[in-house]
Amino acid sequence: MAVGVFDLFSIGIGPSSSHTVGPMRAAAVFSGELKASGLLAEVASLRVDLYGSLAATGHGHGTMTAILLGLEGFHPELILPDEVEQRLAAIAETGLLQLAGAVALPYGVKDMVLRPLTVLPRHTNGMTFTVSDAGGRVLHAATFFSVGGGFIVREGEEDAALQELEESKQELPLPFRTAAELLEHCRVTGLGISEVMRVNEEDSRTPGEIREGLLHIYSVMEGCVGTSLKREGVLPGGLKVRRRAPDWYDRLRKESARPAVDGQDGSGNDAGAGEFHDPKYWQEWVNLIALAVNEENASGGRVVTAPTNGAAGIIPAVLYYALHFAPGMEKATQQDRDDVVVRFLLAAAAVGVLYKEQASISGAEVGCQGEVGSASSMAAAGLAEVMGGSPAQVENAAEIAMEHNLGLTCDPIGGLVQVPCIERNAIAAAKAINAAKMALWGDGSHRVSLDEVIVTMRETGKDMSSKYKETAMGGLAVNVVEC
Repeated sequence: MAVGVFDLFSIGIGPSSSHTVGPMRAAAVFSGELKASGLLAEVASLRVDLYGSLAATGHGHGTMTAILLGLEGFHPELILPDEVEQRLAAIAETGLLQLAGAVALPYGVKDMVLRPLTVLPRHTNGMTFTVSDAGGRVLHAATFFSVGGGFIVREGEEDAALQELEESKQELPLPFRTAAELLEHCRVTGLGISEVMRVNEEDSRTPGEIREGLLHIYSVMEGCVGTSLKREGVLPGGLKVRRRAPDWYDRLRKESARPAVDGQDGSGNDAGAGEFHDPKYWQEWVNLIALAVNEENASGGRVVTAPTNGAAGIIPAVLYYALHFAPGMEKATQQDRDDVVVRFLLAAAAVGVLYKEQASISGAEVGCQGEVGSASSMAAAGLAEVMGGSPAQVENAAEIAMEHNLGLTCDPIGGLVQVPCIERNAIAAAKAINAAKMALWGDGSHRVSLDEVIVTMRETGKDMSSKYKETAMGGLAVNVVEC
């Protein structure tokens, strides 16, 4: 199956798509296979080995607890925050893991084997699951790699998976791997970038299913913000990072709202009935949405990978700008607003496909340029699309945003997705908006193509020292003393 919009935007729990969502998904696949094999009743022991970045920063990213939930049979897109808390509390209290939801085994976080200095050939985010019977005979074993954005690959099946992906792409009505191919489809068909993505999505879903699914994705984004704005105190993990979103929200509602004029009632705006946002505060609102999403992500809440958890606040923040501050939106109907959401996410996903195809969205593989940089580029494309940009201008917006995120390192303090991750989302959202505005003031022609900047990002990631790729061995992770 080719990478689609619902692969790039999937629902999961924080704080990391590659270190939380991917490992949980892999563990759930493993436990599901074990249950289907009929060998579950013979299992007497379990072993989990974590390699490379998963072992180095797994504690801060919730990797180990996510794996426990996956081994119990939970999937990241279905489990709710309350279930997470209940099951982890039960495991901690009893010391027992319910393997595949059926077999009680004495197992917990402390029993996992961590190998931070051992990097498996396929990817730095490697994990191996092994179960044995009472006599020590291995019943089932599998190695998986979490390659970013919640995507997983099984060892030994990489070539088959790649071939299947290539075959499925060729079956699409308008297949593309590069921005050049995407723009050529636009030229030949007269469609916009979001429309090309929609045509491909319709190969496997009805138009109604696509629209409903994308609006549901946005509703989860909105719900994430709403939940975050009600939480106060400090984020978990020991850094004592204070939640800022609730206080900022209260202040912004007072400072940025003004009475309705010229018959505008501000419907759809969060400032309240009879009010709408003062445009001069657009950046403060964008900052707020990005912070709110990533504070919720940092606390293990329910978020949308966009395209990763570490960068989950950028697209919601820029989409908020599109819905509240783009010209003409103060008079938009709900139908108009829904159309903006759908087109924005389709255009952003089209650009996300390019990063998955030509480079990586894994911070452990190419640094934060692959997470925050990709999200900023996708958001810029989405905004340029809904603000009336031509395909060339949309491509230019995506290129500008990534060009100015090249070389961005991934060095979270304490392995927690908090510093610098939360503020970095807000900064990157503003970059995306500026990139879209710059592109829309041009005619779409520019010196560096999006394909060239994506390849440059990939090569920069290869050359980047492993210290700066989610290993907690360099940068802020070692130069800032934890409190």
